[in-house]
Amino acid sequence: MQEITSVNNQLVKETVKLQQKKYRDNQKQFLIEGFKPIKEAFDAGIEIKYAFVHKEKKDKYSFLEDKLILANDAVLKKISTTDTPPEAVGVAIQKHFSISDLEGAKKVVLLENIRDLGNLGTILRSAVAFKADGVVLYGDCADLYNPKCVRSTVGNLWKIPVVYLDKLDKTFDNFQRIATLPRSNNLLKNFKPEEKILLMFGSEADGLSQELVSYSTDSVKIEMAETVESLNLSVSCAVIMYELFV
Repeated sequence: MQEITSVNNQLVKETVKLQQKKYRDNQKQFLIEGFKPIKEAFDAGIEIKYAFVHKEKKDKYSFLEDKLILANDAVLKKISTTDTPPEAVGVAIQKHFSISDLEGAKKVVLLENIRDLGNLGTILRSAVAFKADGVVLYGDCADLYNPKCVRSTVGNLWKIPVVYLDKLDKTFDNFQRIATLPRSNNLLKNFKPEEKILLMFGSEADGLSQELVSYSTDSVKIEMAETVESLNLSVSCAVIMYELFV
């Protein structure tokens, strides 16, 4: 079993580079931190190239077999993206989906220009929890494989197809395309969804673009106290997905 204790080791240096998007894109790899995400990724069939594991925790990671590399606190701190480094940091191969992976889907979430990594990860986690069939990232969305986004999904990133889409096509022509709008006349508590739904959310700052508002066939809003102007985006997504998908 290999052991690396120097932060100047070449593999450590290569791993640190994956904290940057350009290297993640180039290598088609990403960092995955902590036992639960690593174990769930492994169980889901995500290819883990190797994982640095604190030498005192090696028995928990025996499932990694020859992919396991023993490390000390200094190495884990060097490669981790958190203030308090976890007991393990792995390098895994990104899983990419295409629009064809949404064939047969009936409940799809479209996110437009979502740049906040924590929001994106939390929404993906909620999409899995509330049984969405897929997620579309449209426009200028954050990097799915940024370590903060990966952490925010809490092991759910690989449980649902997530597709980047540059332009609208005919995939959702026969869907009820629902725009979530603060000034919609349709209250969520009274809304009756059809069998096939494309549920569209815009960024917290700007909301949905006029392009997607025009693309929609329906709209909905969450009814709430007049003293509250808005909800956090990930909270809004969770509430509406729960009501319309479950």
